[in-house]
Amino acid sequence: MKKPVVALVGRPNVGKSTIFNKLVGKKLSIIEDTPGVTRDRVYGSVNYGEYKFHLIDTGGIELGNEDFNNEIRVQASLAIDEADIVVFVVDGKDGLTSDDFLVRDMLKKISNKVIVAINKCDSKKIKETEYEFYELGFENYIKVSGEQGDGIYDLLDAITENFPKFEEDNEDGIVKFSIIGRPNVGKSSLVNAILNEERVIVSNIAGTTRDAIDTEFNYNNEKYVVIDTAGMRKRGKIYENVEKYSLLRSLKAIDRSDVCVLVINAEEGIIEHDKHIAGYALEAGKAIVIVVNKWDLIEDKDSAIKRWKEDIAFNFQFMSYAKIVFLSAKTKKRIHTLMPEVLSAYENSRKEIKTSLLNKVIADAYELNLPPSYKGKRLKIYFASQVRCQPPTFNIQVNSKGLVHFSYERYLENKIRESFDFSGTPIVINFKSKGEQ
Repeated sequence: MKKPVVALVGRPNVGKSTIFNKLVGKKLSIIEDTPGVTRDRVYGSVNYGEYKFHLIDTGGIELGNEDFNNEIRVQASLAIDEADIVVFVVDGKDGLTSDDFLVRDMLKKISNKVIVAINKCDSKKIKETEYEFYELGFENYIKVSGEQGDGIYDLLDAITENFPKFEEDNEDGIVKFSIIGRPNVGKSSLVNAILNEERVIVSNIAGTTRDAIDTEFNYNNEKYVVIDTAGMRKRGKIYENVEKYSLLRSLKAIDRSDVCVLVINAEEGIIEHDKHIAGYALEAGKAIVIVVNKWDLIEDKDSAIKRWKEDIAFNFQFMSYAKIVFLSAKTKKRIHTLMPEVLSAYENSRKEIKTSLLNKVIADAYELNLPPSYKGKRLKIYFASQVRCQPPTFNIQVNSKGLVHFSYERYLENKIRESFDFSGTPIVINFKSKGEQ
């Protein structure tokens, strides 16, 4: 099922990003601590009990040299267009300002979807300013402290009050893969090449795809679904200037995919936004194929392939397992190389390893390279098992998980990958202290 979308809106310096980090929680560190992925976060996923939703921090959407008030309007517009719930963040310490009323006027048209979060409620001034916020005229008010975490669960309860409990989509046996990437890298052209017909609008103007489009097709007498992601929802200067907005389209498609196909423009090379989008696919635990598109425009292709592989290895260190395909969606050259890699990544993401084989690999790796001791204690590994697929997830029981250094975890992952073909898919290793469930 699709996850609802929640947006944090408000003037600068009211604490939107602090609340964002509190709501997203530890999940944020999965990507932030990974080499090669920048810390510029605009979107996140929130898991709260039986509920899951996407979270937008509109304060992270910068427009450059736009007029200050216009920037606030644009961020609110993005939230209004996309969000199921808008959390209007105000500053309980400083009280209301004219910018707060500017945001209020925009949000009035969707007042039934607005929750006012009065931030910095740990301030001594909150008693003086609290009641003035009722001038905004909304129904729902929650006092929070993004810094201290006070009221965050009350806010989560209010956000999810009318959300359906999250359920994974029913397994229908049809492999779904999404075409993700920043605007104007050739996503729609690639979909057309896969389908071999002009089903999707193709244009050189970034942002002409209006929404995520699911198309069923046959390949080798089997049914598949390809999901084309929209770079922008609306045409016009406002949306074309907010490139990060395309991330939300990618997020929605990533959720529903078994495999993500990240498209990179061979003419332009790799930019930070490509890594942002790849990072979300990693965070979602999805198998991935990297496509270098517009390959027909590259001269001396043999040497270019070597340079590109080195460039991808450097920029995408956090997913060195990714499959790489070089093709031209426009001319359809090498298009036949894509589907086999998509299916290979999918099969590897569903692979199950026998417990006896897994334990032999882990035991051999341990004997070959004993972990260093720390304060007289050394990590001991007792038992390993695979607990799920998509992505392949392994639990390793140890004497104390506090003794696991990240370099040794990486070593064990590399040994698992050397023994079993998990190319194209991330794998997850959870260390459990003895007696921990």
